[in-house]
Amino acid sequence: MSKYTHKGDTGTTSLSGTVRVEKDDPCIEVCGNIDELSALLGVVRTEGLPPPFESIVLRIQQELIAFCAEMVLDTITISPEHVQQIESDIDRISGELPPLTQFIIPGENRLSALLHLSRTVCRRTERSLVTLCRTRTKSPHLVAYLNRLSDLLFVMARSVNNEVAFGESDG
Repeated sequence: MSKYTHKGDTGTTSLSGTVRVEKDDPCIEVCGNIDELSALLGVVRTEGLPPPFESIVLRIQQELIAFCAEMVLDTITISPEHVQQIESDIDRISGELPPLTQFIIPGENRLSALLHLSRTVCRRTERSLVTLCRTRTKSPHLVAYLNRLSDLLFVMARSVNNEVAFGESDG
């Protein structure tokens, strides 16, 4: 089967295999942002994350696939438990960090900078989802999930900057 079908050449794409929508449809925008976030997290994973972070990021990538399925198929895949898991991750990581006393300027190291970049893509994704939710009903857990995910990426970036991963220090 050929990868190219020519069906998208007119500026439309398939939503859930049957409905054709414009490629700039808000749902497609959210899914594109999710795809970009997952790809960026893949880059993060190639940078040698500490093992606890590696498993968290891989889990998040898997959840982002489910997130897109929920966007397109209107099936509930992201639950309050997913949001609670991210909150638990945040609590564990931030519990090992010193208090934040100044604004963070990304760039202390490559991995931290990539986590901050992932956080900004996550925030953009959240904004595009909020825009979509003005005209279409979506689970409120989706916005909460992205909101917490950006917080998780922030504390992971701080942890990498501080060389702290669940209490283990490199220095």
